[in-house]
Amino acid sequence: MVNYRQIIYFLLLTLFFLFNPSPALADTASSPSFNMLEGVIAPAGYSASSNFKLDGLISQFSIGPSQAVDFILKSGLLYFPIISTPVVTASAGPGKVSLSWTPATGLLGWRAGEYIVGWSDTSGGPYNLVSAGTDLSYTKAGLGNNSPYYFVIKVKDMLGNDVATSTEVSATPVPNNDNGGGGGGGGGGGSGSGRVSGAGATFRGRAFPNSDVSLFRDGQFVATTKAGPDANFEISVASLAAGLYNFGVNSTDNSGRQSLIQTFPVTLTEGASVVVSGIFIAPSISVDKQEVKQGDNIAIFGQSIPDGKVTIAVNSEKQIFAQASTDKSGVYLYNLDTVVLEMGGHTAKSKAALVNEVSPFGPTAGFKVGTENILLDQAAKKCPAKGDLNGDCKVNLIDFSIAAYWYKRPLSATFLALEKTKLNGDGKLNLTDFSIMAYYWSK
Repeated sequence: MVNYRQIIYFLLLTLFFLFNPSPALADTASSPSFNMLEGVIAPAGYSASSNFKLDGLISQFSIGPSQAVDFILKSGLLYFPIISTPVVTASAGPGKVSLSWTPATGLLGWRAGEYIVGWSDTSGGPYNLVSAGTDLSYTKAGLGNNSPYYFVIKVKDMLGNDVATSTEVSATPVPNNDNGGGGGGGGGGGSGSGRVSGAGATFRGRAFPNSDVSLFRDGQFVATTKAGPDANFEISVASLAAGLYNFGVNSTDNSGRQSLIQTFPVTLTEGASVVVSGIFIAPSISVDKQEVKQGDNIAIFGQSIPDGKVTIAVNSEKQIFAQASTDKSGVYLYNLDTVVLEMGGHTAKSKAALVNEVSPFGPTAGFKVGTENILLDQAAKKCPAKGDLNGDCKVNLIDFSIAAYWYKRPLSATFLALEKTKLNGDGKLNLTDFSIMAYYWSK
């Protein structure tokens, strides 16, 4: 019996190929010199040989939409390396505002192609935009005095795509009240001009929920405040002499882990206040094991902003990146399978993101991939509570040399934080600190 359905189907299929000379036949072809996976015969596109053309790819040759003659493949949101958000400092003067900002940095060799300054007399914009090129500072002149102005810094990549925007800062230009009277100036003050001018600085940003936030000036502790449940904080210092200062901000999480100190050089002018906004304290980090048996899990955890995203970078022969979410308390946890790690020492660090704001990387947590599991709590029992300045669980000549270097010198912001946790904690280095080291001296 003749199957007419099969005959009709065969005729239709034959007609289809006769009148469509470029059918989309996806197949896998290979030779000793190449592999073509699912090549598509088509009249236009990327040519790979004399007898076939590949019309489109699921991947992209560059960032953005992929286009061909007869279709457009929009790949959703543009993708970029993780980028830190610039922290902007605004300093007002007569009819002008001077801006400076930290560089936007990314992974995998990414760098900023251009910084755009946006300014407005209304909070939230719309902003007038001007290019600052690759500079990290810009002065906007021709402004009216005694009226606030608002600024943002936009970051473009090397292809001109917008990839990051700072938080808004404000400053109010003030007239120059210096009548040039000469005068004897008064005695002096460190990096300032010697005259207490009423200049001040305010620092705003994100830390850890309900955490203590500390402010340092030229390496010396000056003030503290408490971050809110949303991790936002604001801390100020006033009645300063005009001049250049190095300010630093750090925070302590709910387990007593201190963040790195983020530093900001700020120039204060007489009678003016500076606002440094967009500070984003990097996450704290810890691990549950000092040594982990290869193939077992190691827990990586810490604290950051609530309801944010944390990227964890693990140093290995091939760097590993993982993502974790924070809860309403800012706590995050990631269990890393160490089967992908080679034997030996490793470090982990993390950075946080919320919408278009990204923190820098924070401190590192070290661990070893070996043949057994040693919990960090077990290892901590073997480490001295004080005096260990280089973190090797011993107090010896190395720690003594570190302390000796700072003896009778102004302490840096980094060492000041170390002195607070590992020595006497009075902000000075003296014989009391050396006595503590002698007590915990390793045998």
